[in-house]
Amino acid sequence: MIVHTRFANLFDISQWKLTPYQILTLGFAGLITAGALLLMTPMASVTGQSLPFVDALFTATSAACVTGLVVVDTGTYFSLFGQMVIIVLIQAGGLGIMTMATLMALIMRRKIQLRERLIMQEALNHMTVSGVVRLTQYIILATLLIEFIGGTFLAIRWYSDLGSAAVYYGYWHAVSAFCNAGFDLFGNFSSLTNYVDDLTVNLTVTSLIILGGLGFTVIFDVWNNRSWNKFSLHTKLVLSTTLVLLVFGTVVIILLEMNNPETLGELSWKGKILASYFQSVSPRTAGYNTVDIGKMQDATLFFTIILMFIGASPASTGGGVKTTTVGVMIAAIWALVTGKNDAEIFQRRINKNIIYKAFTVFFIAAILVSVVTMMMSISEGFSFLRILFEVVSAFGTVGLSTGITSSLTVHGKLWVIVTMFAGRVGPVTFALALALRSRKGAIHYPEGKINIS
Repeated sequence: MIVHTRFANLFDISQWKLTPYQILTLGFAGLITAGALLLMTPMASVTGQSLPFVDALFTATSAACVTGLVVVDTGTYFSLFGQMVIIVLIQAGGLGIMTMATLMALIMRRKIQLRERLIMQEALNHMTVSGVVRLTQYIILATLLIEFIGGTFLAIRWYSDLGSAAVYYGYWHAVSAFCNAGFDLFGNFSSLTNYVDDLTVNLTVTSLIILGGLGFTVIFDVWNNRSWNKFSLHTKLVLSTTLVLLVFGTVVIILLEMNNPETLGELSWKGKILASYFQSVSPRTAGYNTVDIGKMQDATLFFTIILMFIGASPASTGGGVKTTTVGVMIAAIWALVTGKNDAEIFQRRINKNIIYKAFTVFFIAAILVSVVTMMMSISEGFSFLRILFEVVSAFGTVGLSTGITSSLTVHGKLWVIVTMFAGRVGPVTFALALALRSRKGAIHYPEGKINIS
């Protein structure tokens, strides 16, 4: 009874004098801190040695922010306990702090107050407060179902290779893939390179990544309506943008890497297509790879950086500036170029506040990536492109790396930790969490004119 009361008081955010943005940010910070402390314990490692604090903090941040960048090899360094801590952090981080807190409140049959619903609305990027609790319940059920199906396919496929351990590997990697985390247990930082031309593994993992990156509101909209004409504008924009990026990404990667003997060059056409498709899906914040990213050509690395920066979609398990942000920006630019008064998508006018928010998200993200890349270029002894790749991978909560993560200095690791954290909570949420309470100006000044170009 005492534990129940204490948890209720902790969840009763109406007593906290914090903004919703600050509560969400502190929630992730608390999850990361708890994870880091657990990963520092001797029983979290195979050798029984304690992981240094910075490395534990890095790993916990990467897991909770569903990124996948690692400084120690997950499959060989961590014990079963350490691996379970990581997968719990991934699941909690993928679902979101408020979703997990709501689940606990529902289990304890506690009523969820209006202020808590407002924070849930912000966390889920939901349009209204109405239905957020029901949406949270659906999210939990859908997540468990999708991960179970994906994990079953992987367990069956890996049984011939791993025996009974395939069950553990299958469901562990299904959670990591659906949450777009990219952590793996195969050892030696190999990710899924041993399955580069395996149809079952490629299609199962990419399907989990795509579903996790679409966003729960899109999944439910498609499931409930099952007709393009009935889909919301948000769903249409997410699906169309995702499809274009996947197809375009696959084509570009296969053209750039087709003759590279270190990546696609030695593969059959089946392997080339599967590998190109996988590497087109994974930068959308997943972090798994079936070819050695560090051996890709510079042009491919830069193209992958663009995909990572865009990232997944709102209300998903992924990061980045989001597909809808890019879609709205393109619509606004097209309207300006063509002389239209309104930005339009699928015969619908886009509210100017949404356009402002899209450009704000993009600008803050670009500034963050630029500053961190500049600072790491000072402290780290790697090429500019590889540092930029690492920073964008951290911001987009992707987890792909050219192989420099474990060699970063303490300063470099700390910069990446901050970037992963900002990328997961969202650039706008992160900025507003650091700001004071917003105030509406009481004075409206006369309009001024500024020349642009």
